Amino acid sequence: MSKEYSIETKCIQSGWKPKNGEARVLPIYQSTTFKYETSDEMGKLFDLEKDGYFYTRLQNPTNDMVAQKICELEGGVAAMLTSSGQAANYYAVFNICEAGDHVIMSSTVYGGTFNLLTVTMKKMGIACTIVDPDADEETLHKAFLENTKCVVAESIANPALVVLDIEKFAKVAHAHGVPLIVDNTFATPINCRPFEFGADIVTHSTSKYMDGHAMSLGGAIVDSGNFDWNQYGDKFHGLTAPDESYHGVTYTEKFGKKAYITKATVQLMRDLGSTQSPMNAFLLNVGLETLHLRMPRHCENALKVASWLERNDKVAWVNYPGLASSKYYHLAQKYMPNGTCGVISFGLKGGRDVSVSFMDHLKLAAIVTHVADARTCVLHPASHTHRQMNDEQLKEAGVQPDLIRFSVGIENADDIIADIEQALANI
Repeated sequence: MSKEYSIETKCIQSGWKPKNGEARVLPIYQSTTFKYETSDEMGKLFDLEKDGYFYTRLQNPTNDMVAQKICELEGGVAAMLTSSGQAANYYAVFNICEAGDHVIMSSTVYGGTFNLLTVTMKKMGIACTIVDPDADEETLHKAFLENTKCVVAESIANPALVVLDIEKFAKVAHAHGVPLIVDNTFATPINCRPFEFGADIVTHSTSKYMDGHAMSLGGAIVDSGNFDWNQYGDKFHGLTAPDESYHGVTYTEKFGKKAYITKATVQLMRDLGSTQSPMNAFLLNVGLETLHLRMPRHCENALKVASWLERNDKVAWVNYPGLASSKYYHLAQKYMPNGTCGVISFGLKGGRDVSVSFMDHLKLAAIVTHVADARTCVLHPASHTHRQMNDEQLKEAGVQPDLIRFSVGIENADDIIADIEQALANI
């Protein structure tokens, strides 16, 4: 799609381009397999000599159209969908890492990502060093090793709501010849476009704001096309050396700027699965069409709720990067001037037990293991998403024991505030 179109128009028009007489709405290609007239035609697909579809585990037309829309929204060159955001983060790292390698990760990333890199991938022989996202450049430089392959962080941390200084992290990563991978789930490309500040790869849990209605699980990986893998060929030989499983194809030679996503698709998805279903991709596309309308409402409502909480005597602290009192307000203004997200974190006077009791008295807001959709919902990370962490790890991740993650929906803000007020009155 022409770059002259605004991001709002891309939400509607990117991806599926119907030809004369074709369906106006993106079709659901609900098929595991695709027919060919000759054996040779299909053989060329397996040799990566032709573009096309033969099995949905690798590629599907519905998925590809939705991935293309997300790619254009982020300003990348290629993208792929995965079965979940967790799968997207795993593939994004594993696509360029193997046993014996090392990864650097921000301490405040989502608990599932933290566990993925520090526990599960450690068992695969990939080491991980945790860094404070607020650390200065000199401190960050010290975390790098000769075998470091990438840096992983979130544009807005879940649930700590730390706003990443993307330019700082990109500068340090590039000084060591490695890419910066940024999970942009909370901000979405409506509010933040990490590639414009030096990030190389972006991931999403599309299950959140992109879907927007808590209907379809999914993830996405987008490549900016800006990182020069060949310049550091000895580090990234998976991309720059022949792949014997595809008759010796070298991804950077054959696919250029699309090498990273092509390898993740034809190698990792081939071997590991984790494909997003075409039906989920279809539902995701419906959500994407209103993303540019929903995000401003989420942010507007969240700011109203956060401001009200900040004035309430029963509230011990409030963390929302849209508040002028936030430690990350100025970074948010730099990277997300039109708004951050609809998620607030706060704690109540009386500590953890009072916070849990408050949640149990909410009526409009639902206690769910989810965040960032149209309906207001709430979670206690220390008891739920981050339950596997000990107290020391919780503090390192920016998750206080009393922290309430409050995801403000797109209902009337006064109704959301009234629900909080009645719950506070009952504790």
